[in-house]
Order: sequence, then C-alpha cells, then structure tokens
Amino acid sequence: MKRINAPRRSASLAAQLVDSLRAHIAAGGWPVGTRIPSEQALMEELGVGRSTLREAIGALVHLGLLEARIGDGTYVRASSELQSVMVRRASAAGRDDVLELRTVLEEFASKAAALRRSDDQLAQLRELLADADAACESEDPTAARDVDALFHRAVVRASGNDLLMEVYDYLGTALTATQGGLPWDATAAHEHAGLHRRLVEAIEVRDGDGARAAAAAIVRLTHDTDEAGS
Repeated sequence: MKRINAPRRSASLAAQLVDSLRAHIAAGGWPVGTRIPSEQALMEELGVGRSTLREAIGALVHLGLLEARIGDGTYVRASSELQSVMVRRASAAGRDDVLELRTVLEEFASKAAALRRSDDQLAQLRELLADADAACESEDPTAARDVDALFHRAVVRASGNDLLMEVYDYLGTALTATQGGLPWDATAAHEHAGLHRRLVEAIEVRDGDGARAAAAAIVRLTHDTDEAGS
C-alpha cells in the first residue's frame, strides 16, 4: 500500500507560539483564573509581532484555554483543552448530577487517603486545616476558598491514585464553581470547619469509612448552603 507523504513545510511562527503558550499554561506558568501579561509585554518578552501574537492568543481563546474580557484583558480559563471541555460540560449539567459526581470523587479519594496517606501528607492536611481556620477567623472569603481548594486537592493526592488526581484537577474547578462557594453564615461556617476536622481525624486513624462519610457530609453542606442562598 502506498504511504501518504507527510507535508514538509515547517509550522508557522503563530502555530509554534500556540504550542509554547499551551505548554506554559499546562505547566502552571499562568495559573487558571489569572490575567496574562499585556500584549505589549508579551511582544517584548517573546520577540514576536503583534499580528503573530494576536493569532496565537485567538487560537487559545478558541480552544477554551484563554478568555478575552473586553476592557479587562485576557484570563486563563483552563489548563488544557480537556479541562476546558469538562468545565463547559459541568456548567451545563444539572445541579444534582454535579453533586453526585463530586460526591463520588470526594468520597473515594477520602477513603483511599485514610488507607494510604503518608505521615508527611497527614502533616500537610493538618497545616491546611489550620490555615483554613485562620482564613475563616479573618472572614476573608477569597483566602478561605483558596485554602479549601488546596485542602481537598491534598486529600486527593494522599489517595495515591495519580489518575484520580489528574481527573480531579480537570474537574475540580468546574465542580466547585457549579456547586457554589463556601458557607459564610456563622452556623454553616462552624459546621463546615467541624466536618473538615472530622475528615482529618478519620484520615489520621486510617478510618476509611469515617473519612468517606465526612467527605460526603462536606459536599452536602456546601450544596445545601448554596441552595438556601439561591
């Protein structure tokens, strides 16, 4: 059978820049949610012309990695095309479907973390728990949200399942955003903190079922608080 001859032409400068910027985003050089440098700054840093840069940025916007906001700059929307697809899919899903998926991920990861965690991972969870308490005490919702995300990601990492970690990274932002933010009235905030302590305590004594129950309760509380506020 005759083989198809591959094209010999080299990739355009814009295509090369797309690959470079995509790799930069995937590596965390521009974290999700941050605004990328200005057009002029990027032109000077990368040594490319305005039309080449705009073509590359436009391609990344089309792929869903970047989001152009009129009058406010361009922001990182996702770290990969797959995450972009997952974000859109989760945003379009029903609230109950999202709750069930998040519960499955959180429950499994928490039980596995209780059975597999290392002493260093347990120490990190304790530190993040203290950071979360401090953020709540200072009534800083942004700091509390950031610490909460780090806490749950650390739980997933302690599960020892690299594939689960990857899936959680792709879906975590979308699931959390769809379910709403952290509870901030005094009663709900106190319960939220208590459930996180219960989760860490279960992971510490390697109580898989207890960790799973605590994780499910955290998701339900976040969902119920969001429902009450909507």
